[in-house]
Amino acid sequence: MAKEKVTAGVEVKIGDRFPLTIRRLGVNGHGIGYYKHKVCFVPGALPGEVVVAEVIRIHPRFLEAKIHRIRKRSKHRVTPKDSYADIAGGFELEDLAYPQQLAFKRQVVIDSLEKFKPYGYRNYEVWKTIAAPEEYHYRNKAQFQVRMVDGHVAAGLYKPNSHDLVDMQECAVQMPRTMKVVRTVVKLIEELKIPVYEEEHNSGIIKTIVVRESWTTGELQLTFITNTPKLIHKRQLLAGIAEQLPEVVSVMQNVNAGDTPLVWGDQMIHLAGKETISESLMGLDFELSARSFLQLNPEQTEVLYEQAADALELDKGDTLIDAYAGIGTIGLSLAPRVKEVRGMEIIPEAVADANTNAKLNGIDNAHYEVGKAEELMPKWLDEGLTFDALVVDPPRAGLDDELIKQILKVKPRKFAYVSCGMASLARNLRRLTSVYHVDYIQPIDMMPQTARCEAVVKLSLRR
Repeated sequence: MAKEKVTAGVEVKIGDRFPLTIRRLGVNGHGIGYYKHKVCFVPGALPGEVVVAEVIRIHPRFLEAKIHRIRKRSKHRVTPKDSYADIAGGFELEDLAYPQQLAFKRQVVIDSLEKFKPYGYRNYEVWKTIAAPEEYHYRNKAQFQVRMVDGHVAAGLYKPNSHDLVDMQECAVQMPRTMKVVRTVVKLIEELKIPVYEEEHNSGIIKTIVVRESWTTGELQLTFITNTPKLIHKRQLLAGIAEQLPEVVSVMQNVNAGDTPLVWGDQMIHLAGKETISESLMGLDFELSARSFLQLNPEQTEVLYEQAADALELDKGDTLIDAYAGIGTIGLSLAPRVKEVRGMEIIPEAVADANTNAKLNGIDNAHYEVGKAEELMPKWLDEGLTFDALVVDPPRAGLDDELIKQILKVKPRKFAYVSCGMASLARNLRRLTSVYHVDYIQPIDMMPQTARCEAVVKLSLRR
């Protein structure tokens, strides 16, 4: 193969091997070294290690490589429980001892601040990461793609940057019963010869299996995401589930036709059992429909919400806006501490769940509406609502630009930002700090063994 020039002065080709000292971890948990002053990302390599790196991809400004051999091992390297920890996405840090995982996640916050440089960022208090109670078996939801691999039905996760499926017989970060359901259902699909999705020709039926387990009740919900509304051998499939998986109390179907990057479609079909399962958090009961968002680590979720409450410093006279509310878990848990909660969410089923959950818990001072925060907030203000406190828990992309404009206009005096994307958080803080002071940032580890981090930011109005 001819050599390919990466940048001036560096020539390399796929398959080249060279010694590489790993200097640090990148935001995605990959080891970073420098080959002739050019960045080289190596998944599974740890800081301080010397590896023989083998080039697998060439980009204009950086290289991607895999570990061919480790010459010098880190003292913090541990043996992962999952054999495919360095193969499938979602296990980026399973080679790294847990205390160092926590330090890394705090550093991700600091590095993001250094990159985007919000006002006064060098003086922010970034506290130590709060550890999860359990390092394994914490994930309450398995969302696995279903494909044919080597003539058999397989369910699992993709390899990074690909659609090559890793068939997962077990998974140490999942709650064990979610994996039992996945493997039993895969066997039923194969026995009944139900066609699974085939991307190249956009054919087949079953695309994805989603299994959610309640931490407190033990109930399980199974959802088939399908390419068509028709689900052949449905009767036999449901009979097999009822016989072999009596713990599954809800079976749903979601139709998401065609080749799309979106996992979920708009059409929901109730197949068997209940339409929801029950969960309890912060002393409240919640009904979860299939599409409802809930944090993947329910035990640590209570810690996250208490941190948000601490940051808000609420009192009984406050009116709280709960933006990006999901099924209302944050707002409803805070409702007893305030005069009123108003929340919004763009998914209608989640809003229905939020209002149902308010009634279920006898909460009469919380109300949720379908819509975008940046549209509903000015509408409520025009209707005469005034509010003192705001909590936001946006998706990884961060706050909508229009919502930031509204926040800067209204200037709620109590403000907590719950973030799952440190880069978007730092980027949003660049604008928010024109009005707000960052009192502190508290990283929280919601997903051990992964590079993902959550944080709660306490903001107060500048004087």
